[in-house]
Amino acid sequence: MDLCDINQIRALLEIHGFHFSKAKGQNFLTRAWVPARIAEEAGVDETCGVLEVGPGIGCLTEQLCLRAGKVCAVEVDTSLAPILEKTVGDFENLTVKYADVRRLDLQALVAEEFAGLRPMACANLPYYITSPILTALLESRAFSAVTVMVQKEVAQRICAKAGSADYSAFTVFCQYYAEPEILFDVSPDCFVPRPKVTSSVIRLNVRTEPPCALLSEAAFFRTVRGGFAMRRKTACNALASAFPKLGKAGVAEALLACGHDPSVRCETMTIPQFAALSDELYRRERDV
Repeated sequence: MDLCDINQIRALLEIHGFHFSKAKGQNFLTRAWVPARIAEEAGVDETCGVLEVGPGIGCLTEQLCLRAGKVCAVEVDTSLAPILEKTVGDFENLTVKYADVRRLDLQALVAEEFAGLRPMACANLPYYITSPILTALLESRAFSAVTVMVQKEVAQRICAKAGSADYSAFTVFCQYYAEPEILFDVSPDCFVPRPKVTSSVIRLNVRTEPPCALLSEAAFFRTVRGGFAMRRKTACNALASAFPKLGKAGVAEALLACGHDPSVRCETMTIPQFAALSDELYRRERDV
C-alpha cells in the first residue's frame, strides 16, 4: 500500500470510518518524497531508536521503520489504532503507544524502548501544539536530535538571530537546548486536508551541555520570558516586572553591571548576554 496515495488513503479511512479532526490538527502527507526525505535528513539508521510523535496513518512511521533499529510511535488518537495496525503493523521494530506525549516520562521511555541505541525524535507536528511538544522533547534531554515538520514561520522563529523580528523567547529556549537548522520546505499541496500555510522541516541537534554556565537555569528562563513579555518596553521596565524585589532601580544597576544601557531592549540580547544578566539579577535578588 502506498501510504501517500490520496485515493488509497481515502479508501482506507472510509473503511474504518475515520474523519479528520480539525481540533487535533490532522493533515496527512500525500507526497511520498516528503516522509522519505525527513527520515533521510534526520540521519536515521540502524543504530538509532526513534520516538515518533503523531504517526497519523503511518507514512513517516514506515520510512523510519525501514531505517531505524527501533521505532516507538506515540499517538493520542485511539481511533487510528486499526488503521496503523493495517499500514505498519507488520514492522517488528515498531511499538505504538496511545498516549499524550506531553504526559509521558520521556527519559524512562527512552531507557525502556531504546537500550543500546542512539535516541532521536521525529514528528510531523500539528501546528496548534508545536511549542508544547517541542518543549517537552527538548526539556527531557533524552534525545540526540529532534527533527520535526512545523509551520514555516515557526521554523524561522526557532532559527532567528538576536535583534531580528522573528527573535523571541521561544527562539532562546530552543537555541539554549539545541542547534537548529532548517532542512527544507513543504508546500500545502503535499497534504490532505490542504493547510493554509507552508511547512518547514527542521532538525535540532541537541546540545550535550548548555551553551553557557548558569547560576540558576530557572532565573535564566525567567529573565528571557520577562524580557520578551513586553517587547516594546526597555529591558529595565520589562525585567522590573519579572524581578519585582529588585524594581527598576535594581534592574538598571544589574544591566549597567553587565555593560548594557538600561534603555536596551531584550530582543537584541544573545544567549550569553542573557546568561550574564540572569546571573547578575539572581545574585542581586538573592542578596535582597
